[in-house]
Amino acid sequence: MAISIKDARATQDFVPIEEVRDGIVILKDGSMRAIVMTSSLNFALKGADEQEAILSQFQNFLNSLEFPVQIFIQSRDLDIRPYIALLEERYKAQTNDLMQIQTREYIEFVKKFVEDTNIMSKHFFIVIPYSASVVQAKKGLFSLLELVEKKGEGKKTKSEAKAVAFEKSRSQIEQRVSVVEQGLARTGIRVVSLGTEEIIELFYRLFNPGELSKPIPLEK
Repeated sequence: MAISIKDARATQDFVPIEEVRDGIVILKDGSMRAIVMTSSLNFALKGADEQEAILSQFQNFLNSLEFPVQIFIQSRDLDIRPYIALLEERYKAQTNDLMQIQTREYIEFVKKFVEDTNIMSKHFFIVIPYSASVVQAKKGLFSLLELVEKKGEGKKTKSEAKAVAFEKSRSQIEQRVSVVEQGLARTGIRVVSLGTEEIIELFYRLFNPGELSKPIPLEK
C-alpha cells in the first residue's frame, strides 16, 4: 500500500525530546533527563581485595539511590579516520626520506589492522530522570505556571513562569546528578556531565549512525 507524503510523519514526531536546554533534556511529557558520561575500570586487573572494595562501594551507591537511573553503553566500530588524517599530516611534514617510508608503512599497517580486526569503541553513560510531579508529568513541565499563579505570583508572564519552573526543576535534577557523581567517585569512576552541544551530538549520532563523517546540524 502506497503512503502519500501527507500521511508520512516527520522523524521528529517519533523522538520524545522537546528541547535541550542548559545541558538538560526536556521531554515532550515535561519530564527532564540529565546525562553524565563515565570512565571505565579494568576490573580484571585489580587485586582480589580491591575488587571486593569496588563491588562494596558500587553496592552502597546503588542502595543509596532514591530515584531510578539508566545505565547506557554505546558500542560502535572504532572510527580510525581522524587518526589516519593526523598520520597523513605527519607524513607530509616529514623531510627525512626514511621517516616518510616508515610513516607510510605504519599508515598502511593501521588501515589493514582495523579492516581485519573488529575493534569497537565503548562509551558509558548514566541517564538521570526527574519529573516534578505526577500531575506535571501529565500536563507538561511548564504547567507549574498554574502553581505559580496560585502562590500569588499571577502577574508573571507565561515565559517568566516557564523560566521559574525550569529553574526549580533544574535545581532538583542537579542534586541528583551530584549524588550520582559522588557515589561513583567512591568506586574510582570519573564522571562528567554532558553539556547542551554534547547531548545534541550524542542523540544525533544515535539517530544517524551512518553519518559519522558529516557535521552535526546545530540550530542557531
